[in-house]
Formats: sequence, C-alpha cells, structure tokens
Amino acid sequence: MGETSLPVRPVSGALIDPRTQLQRWLRVVFSFPSLLVGMLLTTVFIMAGGSVGDPDIWWHLRNAESLIKYHQLPRYDMYSFTVAGHPWINSEWFAEIPYYLAWRAWGLMGIQTFRVLLIAVISLGLLYLCYKESGNIKASVIACYFSIFLAVVSYGPRTILFGYAYLLLLLIILQRFRREGHAAVWFIPALFCLWVNTHGSWLIGLVMFGIIVAAGCVQGSWGRVVAEPWSPSQLRKLLAAGVASVAALFINPFGFRLVLYPFDLAFRQKLNIAHIAEWVSVDFHDSRGKVVLSLLVILFLSAVLRRGRWTLTELGLLLLALYSGLTYVRFLFLLSIVVAPILAKTLDFIPPYQPEIDKPLINALGIILMIGGIAWYWPSSANLQRSVDQGYPASIFPYLKAHPAEGPMLNFYLWGGYLGWNDRNLKVFVDSRVDIFEYEGVFKDYLDLLALDKPEAILDKYKIRYVLFPPGEGLTYVLRHDPGWKVLCEDQVSVLLERVDEAPTGSAEGSARLSSR
Repeated sequence: MGETSLPVRPVSGALIDPRTQLQRWLRVVFSFPSLLVGMLLTTVFIMAGGSVGDPDIWWHLRNAESLIKYHQLPRYDMYSFTVAGHPWINSEWFAEIPYYLAWRAWGLMGIQTFRVLLIAVISLGLLYLCYKESGNIKASVIACYFSIFLAVVSYGPRTILFGYAYLLLLLIILQRFRREGHAAVWFIPALFCLWVNTHGSWLIGLVMFGIIVAAGCVQGSWGRVVAEPWSPSQLRKLLAAGVASVAALFINPFGFRLVLYPFDLAFRQKLNIAHIAEWVSVDFHDSRGKVVLSLLVILFLSAVLRRGRWTLTELGLLLLALYSGLTYVRFLFLLSIVVAPILAKTLDFIPPYQPEIDKPLINALGIILMIGGIAWYWPSSANLQRSVDQGYPASIFPYLKAHPAEGPMLNFYLWGGYLGWNDRNLKVFVDSRVDIFEYEGVFKDYLDLLALDKPEAILDKYKIRYVLFPPGEGLTYVLRHDPGWKVLCEDQVSVLLERVDEAPTGSAEGSARLSSR
C-alpha cells in the first residue's frame, strides 16, 4: 500500500507503464532513420549556404512592402526611368509576402531562416514521396542526397521554391490516390489557385497532372513499360479536379493575363531565355553537369540491367523532366523531384532498416552533434550583410547621399533591384524583371552595351550621365579611358563614372576612391 507507482492506462486490455511508452518514443526519435533524416537536413543547410543576395529578392521585397502599405498590387513599372509607367503583371505577388514578413521581423536573418526552412520542407516532402514509392528509408535518403546536388541551382531566396513545394504536394496526393484509391483530390483546384498567384510554374504542374491522368487512361504492356488504368470512379474524380483546377487559375487579381503569362515567357521573351544564366543548357564540363551525366548513366544502366518495370506515368514524367532540366539548368530542381522516387526504387538492393540492431545512443549523439553544428555555423546577421556587400555596391550609397545623382544612371543588370530597394529616390536603368524591359527594347540595348556595340549611341539615346558597373566589365574599361568620362568613386565591387564635357585622359580630379572592403 505504501509503494508509489506511476499511473497506467489500459490499451487493448493491457496496462502499459508510461516509462516504457517514453522509451519507445525515444527509440523512434533517436532511431537510425531519424539520424539519416538529420544528415539529409544538415546537408541541405550546408548546400543552402549563407548568401541571401539573389537579384530578384530586392524588388520582391519592395513589391510586398507596397502591397502591405497601400493595399494594392503594382500594375505598372514604378522603379525605372527607362520603362516608367509601362503595364506590368506581378505574377509572383503571393510568394513575396512571406519573404517580406520574414525580413520585417528579422532582416536578412529572417530571409535566411525562412529560405532554409522552406528548402528543408521541400526536402522532407521529397523524402516522404521516395519512401512511399520504395518502402526503403535508406534508399530514399540516398536518392534525396543525389537530388540535392541537382536542386541547389535554385536554393536562393526565390519564389519558385513555393512552386516546387506545391508540385510535391500535388505528386503526394496523386501517388496516394493511385495506391490507396482515395486522397484529397478535392484540394487540387485550391492548390492551383494558390499556385497561379505564387509562381508561373503552375503550368508545369498542370502539364504533369495531365500526364499522370492521361497515362491512366490506357492499359497495356510494352516491353518493360506498363500502363496501369484508373478505375472509372477515380478517372471521374480526376477529370472533375482537372476542370476545376483550370477554372481556379482565373481566380487572381490580373485575370486571364496572369494565366497567359507563362506562355508569354515561353514564346515571346526570347532575350530573357537566351541571355539569362538560369536559362542556359547543362554544361557537362562543370561539376553540376557531371552530376547530371552520372544521373543519365544510372538511369541507362537501370533500364538495361534491372528486371523491374517502368510505369507509363514514370516514363512520361521523366521524359518531361529530362528535357526541361537538360535544356535549362533552371529546371534541374524539377528533374531532381521527378527522378528521386525512381532512383529510390532502383536502389532496392540496399538492405532495409532493421530496428532490432539499432543503436539509439549512438544515433542520439549524432543527432545532437548535427543540431549543435547547425546552430554554431548558422550565419549571423553581420555575416549575411557581409555576403551581400561583397556582391552589391553597398559603398555607393554614402556617396550618392552626399552627392545626389543629377541625371539618369546606367546600372549593372544584377544590381537594379538592390539599388532601388536601398534608395527609393533612385530610378534604375534595368533590373532583373527582364520581361518588362524586353518588351520596350531596353534589355536589347543593355546587351549591346555589354557587347560594346555602339555604346556611345545607346548612352546618348537614354541621356546617361552616370554609369555604375563592376570594375571588370568591358564598358567600364572603355569609359575609364574615355576623356569624356571620369571616375567619381570605386571599390572592389563597383565603379561609378560621370560624363563630363572635356577631361584629360586618366585625370583623377574629382575622384573619391573608397576604401576596399
């Protein structure tokens, strides 16, 4: 009677000691799969790095700030002097809000934290998709590791990350619908409504949705490729979801123009696709290209040597992802999402997880060390600011404050959003909203300036008085040696030049050289 005992509760007619229940939970939390997930997330943190200086983030922040402050979306350009007042569709307005709220709460640290968390959620979603496809946690983690090296091309603070998160959610819903016959198919139209207001990648999601539905409309076997048909009930639900999803695309502030925007990008914005780095094809000579080449070899050997079969759905999605990823490095993230479940199934020779030989104490030590390492190496606000300063002309603002620009300034393309975000009175020549500048021919003129194709005529066309460019650019070199221009200030990142009537070549008069950072 005097003995103290812990409370127990009945489960299926038996009594379970809470201490035993706690031990079971600890064995799950500190299991080998948990260690593998921790290693995957640690790798994501390492690959994500400590830089938040994506060229687009600055005007995204400015758009969101304007929306929250004035409760209306910008419908024309307000940031440049070259296309001022030109109609413009902010196709990613919904994705800008979380980044801005994170910045307003914690500055650059907020953007970094939100970015890494979003990438981590995407990685966990991909791991879940792989595990449901393969049933092997080890193979799934290895497949996700491989995908990380492909996806890192889009690991910046970018709005397209939301698009990939939505895509994973779509694939998870459809995978469950295929395997279990029931899933939240009713949510797919709402997903596309969010997607169209977040990023233009909704079109890829709709195409992939169409491939998955269409592949289930046929039944047959062609060598190692097999088509698994939907049941009549499943097909009706999917077709209804598809029609509702197309209708949901038009629930947006810009109407049909926002729905047409991805087509405009694909078929009208030729200079954007031809000259922006993320639209180039895979270069098999660099490290990223070698990873892609390894992937192709693995897929080829798998198709030749394995006795497993491919579903028509897998083949259709893989061909779309391979074409997109090999043609444009921007879509290597898409390729990583599609190929990871296939790789996980290909690695079925890896022994499955065996709980009976698990070592929770060793796992716990590893997990604690990884958490401690992430906390220790998490970049500080000062480090993040330093990384921004190394890529942007931060030192120009004190000079411009003391000596306000008295005429139009030609700025480096990647700096446009940053300049406008930090100096609201400064109207830029161009920024990374390439679409609006391409429509009016400004981007073509900018490319001609980079190529030194009649630069004097273009500078005269826009009445350029100042030029802010990196020191290593050809235009900077030409203007340095032109007696009609003089250096106002410079550092390791940027050079500010001013047009003058007459000045001796190499004159240092009026120059103010800033200390190197």
